[in-house]
Amino acid sequence: MSRIIDVWMQHPTERHSTHEMFDSLRRWTAKAQRPAVITQEMTIAAMDEGKVSIGLAAAWCAPHGWMISHEEVAAITRAYPQRILGVASANLYKPMEAVRELRRAVRELGFRALRIIPWLWNLPPNDRRYYPLYAECIELGIPFCTQVGHTGPLRPSETGRPIPYLDEVALDFPELVIIAGHIGYPWTQEMIAVATKYENVYIDTSAYTAKRYPPELVQYMKGHGRTKVMFGTNYPMITAAKALEGIEGLGLDAEARTLFFSGNAARVFRL
Repeated sequence: MSRIIDVWMQHPTERHSTHEMFDSLRRWTAKAQRPAVITQEMTIAAMDEGKVSIGLAAAWCAPHGWMISHEEVAAITRAYPQRILGVASANLYKPMEAVRELRRAVRELGFRALRIIPWLWNLPPNDRRYYPLYAECIELGIPFCTQVGHTGPLRPSETGRPIPYLDEVALDFPELVIIAGHIGYPWTQEMIAVATKYENVYIDTSAYTAKRYPPELVQYMKGHGRTKVMFGTNYPMITAAKALEGIEGLGLDAEARTLFFSGNAARVFRL
């Protein structure tokens, strides 16, 4: 198997893992029996089991506060600098503070991207509060990562529609590199259309096992979308080993597999 880069994971804190909004996910993954506290060693062991070389681990900022702080992410990137790279988050309610903190995370902590989860804020990505951060991402030369599709946690799903929300962002910021996580289901065809339309828009497969990839996404990965799709897990909700179950059944050729597992991510995140 090719080298694997996981573009969407978390090394969670206890306050992230145990939050009530994830009750629905805990029901779906009850057999996994995850501990409330996940150590750094557990995260690296899960990566090893799934043969993941590099994981992009994100901070989580929500309206009620930081669920995983930049410093907490930086702690594991310092402990495992060859394995874990940091991804920043931001407080949308304080735009200038968010811009300055993003700048610090990239320039001082070495983070490689910004990720904002729209459903956490109930604000779609074309909301004005995001726009200063998009401009800063372009200046810093980093991608903007976000979630598309329905919301597994107990929050509204509307913010995850690719059209019109992400479509309008890509129009307003053609230089912005956008990576849309979680496939976009049930709007997968919309997400493929947006990724096809814009040079700098990509899709990642986090939160889905290979057996659950929609047929239209697999077809896209095999054809003209082979440079547009990246592997992600959404660890610890899904481990890499679990996410990869059924990958052989997709029928990807050698080039498509290499691009999916690592080539696209290495290029886009400049690894």
